[in-house]
Amino acid sequence: MCRLEAETPPGGPIDLIAEQGALALRILKFLLPAVPTTIGITLSSFAIALVLGTLVGLAPLARNRFITFCARIYVDVLRGVPLLVQIFFIYFGLGSVLNLNRFAAGILAVGIGYSAYLAEIIRSGVSSIAEGQHEAAAALGMSRPQAMRHVILPQATRTIIPPAANEFIACLKDSSLVSIIGLRELTRAGREYYSQYFVDFQTWFLVGCLYLVMTLALTKLARHLERRFAVRGFGAGGLRH
Repeated sequence: MCRLEAETPPGGPIDLIAEQGALALRILKFLLPAVPTTIGITLSSFAIALVLGTLVGLAPLARNRFITFCARIYVDVLRGVPLLVQIFFIYFGLGSVLNLNRFAAGILAVGIGYSAYLAEIIRSGVSSIAEGQHEAAAALGMSRPQAMRHVILPQATRTIIPPAANEFIACLKDSSLVSIIGLRELTRAGREYYSQYFVDFQTWFLVGCLYLVMTLALTKLARHLERRFAVRGFGAGGLRH
């Protein structure tokens, strides 16, 4: 029945345009309710990634070999395992132990996965601050936490924000992976529409357009942040994109 929706109507180009326009509206009406879920998954996952990434990224500053070693293993393991595998592991493994639902398991998996990349961004941002800044803070009588809070992190933030913004964009796109465990976000909604009505090209074209609109908006924000926090001598590009 539904393949007929995509076929060329007998009335000519105008009828074809009207037919495709009506079809696009029906598809969008089906897809749009899933967009807030995609945004919610992205925001929640990135918040988890930011907290974990900050803790792991600052771990080497403790100058404790065991803590530094654990942070290195954490980053290497998570960066070396595909995010899709991590989602399966947390949903079917850790999720079963902790009785996590699909939403919690999905955002936890994406958040943990992205924390490794953010940890590297934060570590490199803090490391980029000259040692003289640490010495100056110590000369003023600041403790290490005070120096970090008042001197180092404010300067490092200028180099951290642009690549972190790029990771946020990547997190939005990779949020589509949680559809594999049944979360009804944008990609899952697209699969559902296709499986019900067998309209393939138009469905995935519009799914792609919705992702494009969201990523373009975030890209514009990222470029604004790059200009706002630009530091001469540092590249503002992301680590992976």
